[in-house]
Formats: sequence, structure tokens, C-alpha cells
Amino acid sequence: MADGLMHKLLFSRFGAEWGSVALVFMVSMLAGRLAADGMNAVQWAGAVVAVLGSITVAVAVRVWDPETRA
Repeated sequence: MADGLMHKLLFSRFGAEWGSVALVFMVSMLAGRLAADGMNAVQWAGAVVAVLGSITVAVAVRVWDPETRA
């Protein structure tokens, strides 16, 4: 893939949507894996904040007007 095409894919609406999906998946997977190993209350709170933050990013990408983002 040419460098220009990869840059356009990463910063396009398609790339942002799938990137946010990957972020939610990876953060949730990491939080679940660490929860399985055992976490204290502070670590649980941090994991919940991380998951909610990644979900917020995914929602923002989908509802934000494309003209506003540019």
C-alpha cells in the first residue's frame, strides 16, 4: 500500500470507526484478563473508567458531524 493511501485510510471515517471498535475490544479484553487474575477495588475502578472512556470515544466517532471534525 502506498503511504498516502494508508494515511487516508487511517484518518478517514471508516478508519476512525473501526479504530474505535478495536479500542473498545482491546481495552475490554485487557480489563477482563486482568480481572481474571485478581484486582483490588482501585484497579477495578480504573478498569471501569478505561472501558467507559473507550466506549465514549466509539460513540463520539459515530455521532460527531464529519464537517465539525475536520
